[in-house]
Amino acid sequence: MEQYATDTETDDQEEPLLHRGEDEHIERAPACGSSRYGLALLSSYGFFVAYALRVNLSVAMVDMLNNTDASGNTSSSVCPAHSSPERPQHNHKASVYDWDSETQGWILGSFFYGYILTQVPGGYLARKYGAKWLLGLGILGTVIFTLLTPVAADLGAGYLIAVRVLEGIGEGVTFPAMHAMWSSWAPPMERSRLLTISYTGAQLGTVIALPLSGEICFYLDWTYVFYVFGAVGLVWFVLWVLLVSNTPSTHPRISEQEKRYIISSLRNELSPTVDHIPWGSILTSMPLWAIVVAHFSYNWTFYTLLTLLPTYMSNILGFSIQQNGALSALPYIGCGVLALLGGQMADRLRENCLFSTVAVRKAFTIVGMLGPAVFLVAAGYTDCNYTLAVAFLSVSSSLGGFSASGFNINHLDIAPSYAGILLGITNSFATIPGMVGPVIARALTKNNTIEEWQTVFYISACINLFGAAFYTVFGRGEVQPWAV
Repeated sequence: MEQYATDTETDDQEEPLLHRGEDEHIERAPACGSSRYGLALLSSYGFFVAYALRVNLSVAMVDMLNNTDASGNTSSSVCPAHSSPERPQHNHKASVYDWDSETQGWILGSFFYGYILTQVPGGYLARKYGAKWLLGLGILGTVIFTLLTPVAADLGAGYLIAVRVLEGIGEGVTFPAMHAMWSSWAPPMERSRLLTISYTGAQLGTVIALPLSGEICFYLDWTYVFYVFGAVGLVWFVLWVLLVSNTPSTHPRISEQEKRYIISSLRNELSPTVDHIPWGSILTSMPLWAIVVAHFSYNWTFYTLLTLLPTYMSNILGFSIQQNGALSALPYIGCGVLALLGGQMADRLRENCLFSTVAVRKAFTIVGMLGPAVFLVAAGYTDCNYTLAVAFLSVSSSLGGFSASGFNINHLDIAPSYAGILLGITNSFATIPGMVGPVIARALTKNNTIEEWQTVFYISACINLFGAAFYTVFGRGEVQPWAV
């Protein structure tokens, strides 16, 4: 456990939480059937919905443009187009649009202009009023505007951009609200496990939404991409409202053993009041700025691939719409798997006192940022070696999964009482790459040459390397004095 009473970074390796002084009598509640792991699974479903709604447009966009032939292959690509097995004719009943490269970039990036607006307010409101309804209504709003996407596209690019901005506003509260909820639900020595289960839903949403969107586009048309995932989101909202509570104390079905275990393990970390927020100390905290820089840097690569990988698969590698979705999902399968494994490994390293919290966070951050940088650059030099290109992109994103147990949950280590607000601050900066990354990348790839895409990959890799170095120098793992 991270002690706040000292200034050293190694105090958290002296004794595991449940072996110290007055806490020796606390009995660890079983994980199986527990309310905290139930919350992890249901929140994972919520992030599945959030990311499915976020990424489905990047696949649908390929089919929304007036530049495809009857087979669904792009009319031209740098590499020879891949032939598919004999399949029904690609369905083209839905409208198509004449949007140039710049307009596409603005449409794909517009989500993040709304997303950035509700980050800090989301963390503040979740701390003050509770995260359950804030997160639930935020995703519900995103669901509703997703269902309106086909109507907005028919009205024009400006209307579609407006709808995507509104989706971002709704979804912007999700991570800060969830971090605020975990500050009351996650015992310190189970943080990595619980949070990686919870947030791996984002990877799962990407993994399933990308190929499924391609299939829906092929067999139905692109409008059904938004209707199908919107319906899945409505089901989640009903379950969330019925089964989730803001804190262990207010949960109607939690066992007394688990309630006592969670509350006792957190009593030395959480602030007793929700009114006082030390804004000055927060904004001048170097450990927080270390997370900001790492989060910004990682997201530059993540969002560039998230929004433009289907375009790269289509325009450079020559994959058709249905192949595109499946191959674009591959990088996120490995990311989700390594995030889960990393969460188990990180908590075991900390709980067994082998490493301090700060050492674990930095190690996982370095692997989760340097690895993706190397393989992303390598992917740009595979030319038309399809297997190698997909393999390198997959390894790049997979290694990024380790960062989930690094800087990504470090907010809860340095200031659990204000974790939602801290995440709102770091995610605000980390949203900027989503806003400008696709626009810059599309501006740099107007001719869709391999050399242009190499430039995009180099920029992402350099930003990743800088973020990893900055976090390694300034990151911390103990509760900060101002956060007590």
